Amino acid sequence: MSARIAGEVSPHGADDVTVTDHHARVRIDMTVRPALVVHADWSADTRKRWMTMAWAHGRAWRVEAPEPVGPLPWLLDRLCGAAQGGAVLLGLDLPIGVPRAWALGRPEPDFPRFLRGLSPGDAFACVCATLAEVSPARPFYPLRPLRGITRTEHLRALGFTAADALRRRCDRATRDRPAAAPLFWTVGAQQVGKAALTAWCDVLAPALATDPARLRLWPFEGTLEALVAPGTVVAAETYPAEALRQIGLRLGGSKRARDVRAAAAGGVRAAMERLAARPSPALAACIDAGFGSDAAGEDRFDSLVGCLGMLGVVSGARPAHGPRDAVERAWEGWILGLDPDQLVPA
Repeated sequence: MSARIAGEVSPHGADDVTVTDHHARVRIDMTVRPALVVHADWSADTRKRWMTMAWAHGRAWRVEAPEPVGPLPWLLDRLCGAAQGGAVLLGLDLPIGVPRAWALGRPEPDFPRFLRGLSPGDAFACVCATLAEVSPARPFYPLRPLRGITRTEHLRALGFTAADALRRRCDRATRDRPAAAPLFWTVGAQQVGKAALTAWCDVLAPALATDPARLRLWPFEGTLEALVAPGTVVAAETYPAEALRQIGLRLGGSKRARDVRAAAAGGVRAAMERLAARPSPALAACIDAGFGSDAAGEDRFDSLVGCLGMLGVVSGARPAHGPRDAVERAWEGWILGLDPDQLVPA
């Protein structure tokens, strides 16, 4: 591989990495490109779980219309089969990593090995119904909306006082978007905890336990260039709200409104043109129709936006960026394409 990112060490040996500075601004120059780039807009609700696939065609991409993610136990098999032996880059719109304040109490050396030990029915994955159940071993709360509960009480139950203790650095607000919801909080429109648990327990943990050579986690196990290889799936965290900015698209209102999504069709097509990404006829019709009028329309839209953000990184139009310190590389992870200099200072 001809380019390396910010002092990250590949699991495949010292020859796979060149140490540079920790700003991770190296643009991707991949000798092995993914055959298939997939972005899944994730939810605990299967009806709102959609993915967009982009197929490599020379230096260009053919992008298909969004489709349901489908049964989780067979997701990686399905993607590997579709790639026919080529590499798959899978973007997941959910946290892949945990806050450093919580990770300091763990016996494992890093997040991938924590996930590998996560078994079905593990207490960690059981969302607490009451504050009395909350502990570092069971951090997710609450099971359902409760009158009068606050994040402050949850924070204290876990032994923290600082409001940002349960956020990773990549979760902080940027100059263009608000902060992400804390990982372990599980109610409200912006909560991500239940979606994360679904992906961790039903997709990532089983794959790491049974076939760790096939599934690789960015950035924990190395750079994209070091990890992408034939027959592998590289999973990376994405964030459609961040990807919107990355591809230069601004909406004229809430993405929940079909008319707003339809009005953005020109901007979507322009972004695809810049990335040499050609829509299939089905995707072209979907873009013009504002991704449909049902409740999953915004999820289909986000699945495409996230995919285009990933193509920007893979094509070299934008740096992948990455963690700046050892704890981030081991435990917190990073959002693909997020520029750390855009984060609002703590």
